[in-house]
Amino acid sequence: MARTIRRGTRALALLAAGALTVGLAACSGGDSAEETSSLADAGVEGVDDGSTLTLWTRAPLEKQAKLLVEAYNDSHENQVELTVVPNDDYVAKVGAAAGSNGLPDLFAADIVYVPNWVKQGLFQDITSNIDGFDFKDSINQGHLSAGTLDGQEYVLPFVLDLSMLFWNKELATEAGLDAEAGPANLEEYAEWAKAIQALNKPDTYGTATGLACGGCLVFTWFPSVWADGEEVMNPEGTESLLASDTAKDIYSTWKDLWDSGAVLPSSKDEAGPTWTAGFTEGKVGLQFYPATLLSSTPFDVGVAGIPGPKGGGSTFVGGDGIGVSKDSKKAAQAWNFLSWLMSEDAQVGVLAKDNDVVSRSDLADNEYSQKDPRLITINEVAGEGDTPVAINFQQAFNAPNSPWLTLVRNAVLGDGSSVDADNDEITAVLSQ
Repeated sequence: MARTIRRGTRALALLAAGALTVGLAACSGGDSAEETSSLADAGVEGVDDGSTLTLWTRAPLEKQAKLLVEAYNDSHENQVELTVVPNDDYVAKVGAAAGSNGLPDLFAADIVYVPNWVKQGLFQDITSNIDGFDFKDSINQGHLSAGTLDGQEYVLPFVLDLSMLFWNKELATEAGLDAEAGPANLEEYAEWAKAIQALNKPDTYGTATGLACGGCLVFTWFPSVWADGEEVMNPEGTESLLASDTAKDIYSTWKDLWDSGAVLPSSKDEAGPTWTAGFTEGKVGLQFYPATLLSSTPFDVGVAGIPGPKGGGSTFVGGDGIGVSKDSKKAAQAWNFLSWLMSEDAQVGVLAKDNDVVSRSDLADNEYSQKDPRLITINEVAGEGDTPVAINFQQAFNAPNSPWLTLVRNAVLGDGSSVDADNDEITAVLSQ
């Protein structure tokens, strides 16, 4: 693997994904040569001949998937039949289908699964098709990298999910802060949280996080490392770099915030389901927060990239990638959907119109984002973020008892003396 994989807010089941053995790559049936030829002959636009295509996605992306499929079906001869699968059932459903050569023509995958499923041969190679795009360099590189193996590309972005710094402008103004500018670095972030806490408003706190949610913490704390120009893992995803001076500065900042009482108390045991609720309810001053919740946040907020100790801004580029399955007999037609998905009609006319993040940086400034500069900020920061790739990411970071979670809890809720040893435990899992 060329990079390292990052994850967002959901606890995952990579062990289940790992049950799909690499041998599946050889189980694509007797028509593989025809399928590959069909895809190779698809060109940039693919084939739109009235074929019926099947597409699977996870329930968290149902809204975006339905909008995209409806727009495609309304404008093409091909017709896509969408199946929305409950999130907790998705890995098992894909695994069973892959083992019986029954995958749909197209399927989306949480970006954390993409490297494993690419390695196992579940997607067809779309390198030459992607190379035909004159805008290829503007496609989100984190998602492309997660779907790249041995220089070949298998996945395009489906829907992006970004972590951003959000702040409640009313609370910031009340605390005497510059609600239009926002904090410039992690130290100022802490100062803001303490200032809002000092308002002593009932049930209102400076900031919040999920200290029992490994996925929440990688989604929101890794960007502070990247913002300072550093990495969280080695390029191979086999060594943790989370005992660096920058990382220790991040932990000590959060420990100080916790000790000062500026963190929502329930953050201590927050395992993920309600980690954004306090901010959404207007009871938290500022928080590292999913960009997808901008449209549903019921008050005026400022938005910026997540800063590091020295400043800057970055984001964890999560969400789902999508590709043509190994079992599709209609690869050229399936590519027609993917080609359209990357078009301005889909990225701007469907996603941006719905206040979702676009997957192309050249379309970040569009007719819809121009109405809300915060959307331009989110789209631009997406190009500065990352999507690290590691085969054992789930076990090292997202699992309920992951060594990453142990490190953070010891550093923030404990005395912070075991960071180096805890980081070694993360490496031990990554390198298995």
